[in-house]
Amino acid sequence: MSGDAHHSRRRRPPKMFMVASDYRVQDQLEGTIRLQRGQLCVEQEGGAGHRGGRGEYLWVKVIDSGCVVKVEREVLSEVAPELAGLLEPVSELELRVKLLSRPQILHRFLSLALGSELRVSWSRSQSEPAEAQLRYRGPLTRGSSAVYFGVQLKGWAAGRGKCNGFYKGRQLFTCPDACGLFLPVSEISLPRSSRSSSDPLSIQSRSAECVSPLAVGQRVCFPLDECMQRGTVQFCGPLSSRASGTLYVGVLLDQAVGSWDGYYKNTKLCSIPSPEFGALLPLSKVTAETRSERPPVAVINPKPLPKLPLSPLANKPAVQMTTPTSPVVTPTSPMATPTSQTATPTDRPLIQAAMLVTAKQALQPPSSSVPKAALKPPPLVPPTKPQAPPTKLQAPPTRLQAPPMSPPTDHSRSSNGFHNLPSPPIAEQRAELGTWLEVGSMVEVNDPPLFGVIRWIGQITGLSEPVAGIELDQELSAATDGSYLSERHFRCPANKGLFVKLRNCRRDSRFPEPELPINQVDRCNSIAFANWSSERVEDNTPPVSGLDARMAYEGFKKGIQGHLNSCYLDASLFSMFSCCSSFDWLLFWPTGSAHSKSAQDLLRCEIVNPLRRFGYVCASKTMALRKLLKAETADSGFTNEEKDPEEFLNQLFLLLRVEPLLKIRSASQQPQECFLYQLFPPSVSASPASPLLSPVSPLASPALQRVANVQALLESSFMHSGLKLTEAPSCLPLLMPRFGKEFKMFDAILPSLTLDVTDLLDEALRQCSICQLVAQWECLQCYEDVDITPGQLKQYCSTCNTQVHTHKKRQTHRPAPIRVPQGSWEHGPVHGTRQLMDLCAVTCIETSHYVSFVKYGPEPTDWLFFDSMADREGGENGFNVPQVRACPEVGRYLSLPSEEFARLDSSSLRDPVRRLLCDAYMCLYHCPQLSLYK
Repeated sequence: MSGDAHHSRRRRPPKMFMVASDYRVQDQLEGTIRLQRGQLCVEQEGGAGHRGGRGEYLWVKVIDSGCVVKVEREVLSEVAPELAGLLEPVSELELRVKLLSRPQILHRFLSLALGSELRVSWSRSQSEPAEAQLRYRGPLTRGSSAVYFGVQLKGWAAGRGKCNGFYKGRQLFTCPDACGLFLPVSEISLPRSSRSSSDPLSIQSRSAECVSPLAVGQRVCFPLDECMQRGTVQFCGPLSSRASGTLYVGVLLDQAVGSWDGYYKNTKLCSIPSPEFGALLPLSKVTAETRSERPPVAVINPKPLPKLPLSPLANKPAVQMTTPTSPVVTPTSPMATPTSQTATPTDRPLIQAAMLVTAKQALQPPSSSVPKAALKPPPLVPPTKPQAPPTKLQAPPTRLQAPPMSPPTDHSRSSNGFHNLPSPPIAEQRAELGTWLEVGSMVEVNDPPLFGVIRWIGQITGLSEPVAGIELDQELSAATDGSYLSERHFRCPANKGLFVKLRNCRRDSRFPEPELPINQVDRCNSIAFANWSSERVEDNTPPVSGLDARMAYEGFKKGIQGHLNSCYLDASLFSMFSCCSSFDWLLFWPTGSAHSKSAQDLLRCEIVNPLRRFGYVCASKTMALRKLLKAETADSGFTNEEKDPEEFLNQLFLLLRVEPLLKIRSASQQPQECFLYQLFPPSVSASPASPLLSPVSPLASPALQRVANVQALLESSFMHSGLKLTEAPSCLPLLMPRFGKEFKMFDAILPSLTLDVTDLLDEALRQCSICQLVAQWECLQCYEDVDITPGQLKQYCSTCNTQVHTHKKRQTHRPAPIRVPQGSWEHGPVHGTRQLMDLCAVTCIETSHYVSFVKYGPEPTDWLFFDSMADREGGENGFNVPQVRACPEVGRYLSLPSEEFARLDSSSLRDPVRRLLCDAYMCLYHCPQLSLYK
C-alpha cells in the first residue's frame, strides 16, 4: 500500500504558483534574476520544498521567462492548474493578479459551453465590445498549457478577425474567413443578459453544439419541389440571430435551383459563385448523401441501339436518345439475345444509358461530308423517331439529341464553377490532358461520368488517334470483356471493357488531383502569395530601435519571409537593415547602370523601407532580388539553391556597383579591396608545455582549443598574415573560422561586443605596449611569447624594442617597422582616440539553415532572434512563416569576460544562446560615426 501511495505521489501533476510579490534570485551564471508579481511558475520534478536557514524553498520554472530558479515558498501563491492555464496567455501581470482574485469568474469561463454568446475587446481602438460566439477553448499548440478562447466575430465585427479557425497548420474550429480570433480570458466577457441571469450559462447552453454534424465539403441531399436536390456543404453552424441555436447548412448546389449568395444579414458565411447555386437550409432538412440514396439507374438494352429506343423506368423520367449515324467504338454482338426493354431489379446497379452518348460520340472520327467506313460489324440503321415522355418528367434533351456528326455539347447545363467542364476540351487542352495518361491511370469519361482504369492504349483500324481500353468500375451491358471486333486487347470481367478515344479521358474527379511539380521560382509572383504580400514604400524610412523596434518586429509573420532556400539572403538582409543604418549608403550610392538602379530601387523601396515601416517583407520581393542576382552572375542557383551569406553579399555589392568596404595591405604590396574578411585561426607550432596550447588561451591549437573570442581571432589573423587596414572601415563583416557548413574550428566563439581595430590600422599612431610612447616596431614572435602575455599585440618604441629583444630568449625575433604618419611627434605618451566598432548582428548556421541575432537597443539585453522559416503553413506548395522574438538571455552571455567564457561547457548551453555561441557564421560590426561619411 505504501508502494501505491509512493507511485501516486510520483505521478501527481506538478503544482502551479503565482509570484505574490517582487523577488530577486541570485544565480551563479545568469546573475540577478528578477521575479515580478503576477508571473506564473510550475513546480519542477524533484524540486520538493526543503528548509534552509531562512525558510522553505522550492525549485520552480518561471513560465514567462523559461528560467529555473530556487524560490522561497512564502513568495509563491498556489494556483489551481486549470486557472493557471487561463491566466498564462494574459500578458499584463497586474491583470493576472486581479483576475485571480475573482476565481468564480474564471470558473464560469471554464464551464462556458461551446456556442455561447460573448462580448470581446481585442483592440484598444474599439469603441464598444463586439459580439462573438465561442467556438473553441484550449491550447493553440500541442504540449502547451495556455488556454485560449477561439471566437467567431458577429455583427459589425464580422470580417475584422485574423483567421478562419486555422492556427499554425491546425484547424481548431471552422468559421468564415477573417471572422476568427484567438483571445485570452482577459479580452472576453459575458453579455449583460447572461450576467444578470441566475444561471449565467443557461442562455448559451442550448447552443452548445461544439461539433457540426456535417463537415464542409461533404455531399448532401434534400427535397425541393418533389425532387431530390444534391450539393456540397460549404457552411454548417448556427446563425447569430437565432436564439434557439438551430444549426443551418449552406449548400453549393449541383443544379441552378437555389437563391442564396452565401451571406446572412451582411455576414459572409461561405463562398457561393452564383446565387442560383446556393441554398441555406435548417440542418433537419438536409441529409448526408450515401450510395443507397443515389437515384436508381437504368439497365441498358443490349440490342443494337439504333433499332430499339430505351424504355423509361417506373416512376422516373424517360431518357430519349438518338443514335449517331457515324460508327462508335463500343461493339455489341449482332446475335445478342434480346431482353426486356424495361429496367429490372438487379443486385448491382448498372450505368444509365444516357451516360454512354458522349462516350460513343467522342469516338467518332472528325466530322466530314462523307462518313467513314463503320468499325462496327452490323450496318447502322437510321435512328427511329424518339418517343416523347410525359411533359412533367421530360429531361433536357440538348445533351442527348446532338446532331449526328457534331461533337457533344452541353450548352443547356449550367455549371456552378466547381465541377469539371463537359468533354471534349479544345484541341490544345486535349494534347495537354493526354500527356499524363498511361496504362493504370484512373480516369472518367462522359458526363455524367463513367469511372474506370486504363488497361490498354493503342491504335484501332479506321482511327488515326490512339484509343484507350478502360475497365469500368461498374458493369455496362454494352461493354465487353476487353475485346474489340473479336480481337482481345486486354482482359477484364464481362460487361466492363469500354473503348474510347484517349483524348476524351479525364482524370478521375473522385480523388484529389496529385500535386504536379510547380515552378517555385515563378510561384512567388503568382496569386498564391496574395495573402502574404507586402507593400512598396517610396519614402526613405530610418531604422527603429529600442522598444519601438521590439514592438515593430516581434511576433509571427514578422521579418523577411523565406522561400526556396532563401535563408542565407533573409538573415543577411535582416541583420544589415532592420535596426542599423550603417549599411544605408548602399541604398543611395550613385550608379549609372540601369541594372544597378533597378536593383537599388528594389532593395530600398520593396525590402528595406517596408521592413522598417511594417516589420514584414514578402518572399516575392526577395525573389525579385534573387532574379536580378541570377541575371547579373548567370548563376541560376541564386533563385533556388542554397548559398552562403558571403556569396550573396559579394554579388550584391557588385550588382550595386559600390566601392568595397575594406582596403587591406599585405607587407609592402598595394592595398587590396574586399567586401568582407575571413578570419583564420593561427597555425601554432609550439612545444606541448607552451601556454599557447592551453584550452583557456585564445590562441590554443585548433586540436585542443575549445572557445575563442572575435577580438583575439581578428588580431591573430592579421598578425600571422602580415595584414593592415589602410583606413578605418565603417562596416566590418567578419566570417568565423569554419570549413563548410558542418566542420567548426571551435566549440564556441564569443562575439566581442566591442572590436578595437586601432592597432590593425596602417599609418596610424599606436602606443608602445610598455611606455605608451609612439610605437615604431611590432613583433610577431613576441605576440606568441609565453613570458609577456601571449595572445596580445606587442608594439614598441625604439628604446623598448631594443630592451625587449636584448633578452637571450628573444634575440632570434624579427621585429618589423611600423608605418608612422609623417610629422614630428613629441616624446611623450600618445593619447589618441581608440578606433572602436560595435557588434550589430550575428548570422548563425545550423543544419544548412541560417538565422540571425540583431542588437536593437542600447541595453545589454536588447537582442532579437530572427528565423525566416520558423513555421510552415501547408505542404510542399505551402508558405514559410517568419518569426522574430526577443532573446534577452543572449546579452548576459555576451557580457561575460573571456576567462569566464572559456570555462563554459558549450554542451550545456540552451537555445537560443547555444545557436549564437556555437553556430556563429558571420559577425557584423559597424562604426555609426564613420557611416555618416559614406
